[in-house]
Amino acid sequence: MKPTDAYTGPAITALLDRSADAEREFVVGGATLGEIRSMAAWLRTRLCSSGQRGTVCLATDNRALIAAALLASLAGGPVVLLPYSFSGQALTGMQRATGCTVALVDTDQDIPATMEVIRPPWGTAASVPSLSAARPDEELLRLYTGGSTGAPQLWSKTGTNLLAETLFLAAHFAVAPTDRILATTSPAHIYGLLYSVLLPLISGASIAPPIPSFPKEIVRAAREWETTILICLPPQYRALRGKGSLGPSLRLAFSSAGMLDTDDNAEFSRHNHSGIFEVYGSTETGGIGLRNRSRGETGFMPYGTVDWRIEDERLLIRSPYLSPGLPRDAAGWFLTGDRVEFSGTAGFQLKGRADSITKVGGKRVDLEEIRGAIIPLAGVSECLVLALPEASGREHRIVALAAGEIEVEAIRAALVTRFEPYALPRAIKVIDRLPVKANGKVDREAVLRLFAS
Repeated sequence: MKPTDAYTGPAITALLDRSADAEREFVVGGATLGEIRSMAAWLRTRLCSSGQRGTVCLATDNRALIAAALLASLAGGPVVLLPYSFSGQALTGMQRATGCTVALVDTDQDIPATMEVIRPPWGTAASVPSLSAARPDEELLRLYTGGSTGAPQLWSKTGTNLLAETLFLAAHFAVAPTDRILATTSPAHIYGLLYSVLLPLISGASIAPPIPSFPKEIVRAAREWETTILICLPPQYRALRGKGSLGPSLRLAFSSAGMLDTDDNAEFSRHNHSGIFEVYGSTETGGIGLRNRSRGETGFMPYGTVDWRIEDERLLIRSPYLSPGLPRDAAGWFLTGDRVEFSGTAGFQLKGRADSITKVGGKRVDLEEIRGAIIPLAGVSECLVLALPEASGREHRIVALAAGEIEVEAIRAALVTRFEPYALPRAIKVIDRLPVKANGKVDREAVLRLFAS
């Protein structure tokens, strides 16, 4: 494996050192780095009085409080648990699954009565306390994947998993204290956590206070806060079409948690010289590669700290960012669920999920190939092709859901000339846009309901 010491030890220790710039703003007009370290020390003392690490649930999207909790955990405090939702039902299910009995909040929340609620005090300390030695290889965090293939799944991450990746990103993109980050993503998801909590914490950059959702809010916030780094989701880049430039200060834009539409990317790049860096990876694997199509990059270029290879069209990786629970072979390689092919000599192209191959009538059907035939059709902005089990459970029926303005018969006519009858979708529906979750990924349950009849 490639060396990662340069991205871990010294920089992680510096995070806990009192000599850091305590007066520097972490949130613009809000919490400073000194206040965050003071809060981290308070949390570690308050939550570890028994000598046991335990687990604390962060029922908040306050990025300064999340940063403080992560520092406390890194210094031997409790493991941080980020719920996928703040609803009482979700928190009750999370407590049942994890046994967590303490919730850290800063606003009124529907917290289960069986959980102890802690509301931490904020305030500038006279002197910034020194935290104890870092424990980067111990569990730091548990968070849920936002995948669209079923119920949210809980994943564990160590300090090295998260901070090594953040340090790589900070160095690779030269993120500096002069940068100002605007993020539209929740810090409860890995993408938002890395780029809107850990990246400013590591680099000294500041984060703009709002978490805007709607296109006018994003444009206004980007210009008002003189944003240099934008963190968005694919549906939000689509919503930004026609909104023009986000301001002359913008130098970097990122997208993750789903594939970015080609036209959405091109439209944004026409008005913003940064283009968009698309991040390929997952909660459990961490980041794997990047591409910026405005620079002519069609394939993903793996991070310099990630080993990779292709076998039988499957991508294998060996990385310091892999969650401890992922299965690996004796040499440390993890087999991803993606099919890929080489792109040039140093990158790869995604060809779809390995589970996109299904059987109908005993014959193989590539769902990604069907999707690839629908996407280029005039009027189609996005498409999802699924194989749904029949009532007997022994066969599958293929269905297609397209977003845009096109007639179902036009899609059917385009497919019938390319595919054998057994491979044609049994049902095709057209809607205005695909249903997505808060993290930008397709809401599979909502899609299934559309085809329930």
